Amino acid sequence: MVVLAVALALPAASASTAPASAPGLAGALEQALRTTGVAPDRTAAIAVDLRTGETVYGKNVSRSLLPASAEKLAVSLTALRVLGPHFRFRTEVVGVGARSGHVWHGNLGLVGYGDPTLTRADLDRLARRFAATGIRRIAGRVFGDDTHFDTRRDGLGWKRSYLGIESPPLSALAVAGLPFAGANGSAAAAARALTEALEQRGIAVSGRPGSGRAPAQSLTIAFDLSEQLSRIVRRMNADSDNFVAEMVLKELGSTVETRGSSAAGARVVRATLADAGVPLAGVRIADGSGLSRFDRSTVRALAEILRAGVADPSIRDVFVSSLAVAGVSGTLKARLDVRPTRGRVRAKTGTTNRASALAGLAGSRYVFAILHNGSPVPYWTARVAQDRFVTVLARS
Repeated sequence: MVVLAVALALPAASASTAPASAPGLAGALEQALRTTGVAPDRTAAIAVDLRTGETVYGKNVSRSLLPASAEKLAVSLTALRVLGPHFRFRTEVVGVGARSGHVWHGNLGLVGYGDPTLTRADLDRLARRFAATGIRRIAGRVFGDDTHFDTRRDGLGWKRSYLGIESPPLSALAVAGLPFAGANGSAAAAARALTEALEQRGIAVSGRPGSGRAPAQSLTIAFDLSEQLSRIVRRMNADSDNFVAEMVLKELGSTVETRGSSAAGARVVRATLADAGVPLAGVRIADGSGLSRFDRSTVRALAEILRAGVADPSIRDVFVSSLAVAGVSGTLKARLDVRPTRGRVRAKTGTTNRASALAGLAGSRYVFAILHNGSPVPYWTARVAQDRFVTVLARS
């Protein structure tokens, strides 16, 4: 695991701090943060000067709160460091049997390795590559294999309604837009889609598609690679794609601990954050998306994650560009669309019924993080306060 220590540590801050060096800015930030409906003890915020490492504002900086989708910052930083910006997910067509002339005697396996961006077009490419081998009949069936990851299809601490609404089932073989039956139906659905793609290219398949597991001695016949991770993390952060975050987390577990589970991935994230100097007191990682009721973070940890990404030249540009841009892209396209924030603020948003978050960069000078929690949280007024806070930073 290659890591880079954070160059500057955040100075300690208590429940509410206003450094003497910037009383005007700290006072303006305190005023901007005030809002109705959110208890002060369930509000936390921090702003740090990137040039000096000084905390110019802090409120409840070490309080452990629900982070919502700001959780994805920890996952994306870890993935870029551990897997690397050029990492690609792989999907394979493997043969279980033998070829005789234009006939494959046996089954074909469509093996997924967690590509969260897999589409019908990718399956069509796999079918085209298979057809290029000259095989015209499969005396067997196509099965989908999603055993690269574990069998858990939701995240620990998710509401039951999240599965299928906030995220598809967490399968290592899932094709966007395919209908399927049940939480474990995505692998079989992918096999059906590949069977159809093969038949459209004149390849007869005798057996019915379903799910299965490819034996270790299977022959790889064709494969497809995803986009590079540098592009995938933009979906995770700018668009706040929950499924992408969960697949990346499981892949971290598979790569480092040879266990494709959320729990294994969470251990990798914690270890990477610790190596980067991120304070982990009050931080709990239960999933990759931030949907879990068991997730916890502090604004101090979020600020350090951002600083670690900015300080690492090997991932800085990719990490920063993965964030939504105020008034321009992602979940900030319709927010902060005025001067002086439009185009100058990059951040990760987060929204559940119990948490509202905003964490990112104001220009090239400040990193910031804001967490509001409630039961439920009035997310609209929370966002107004967050936007006021960031606007004050951008103006300064």
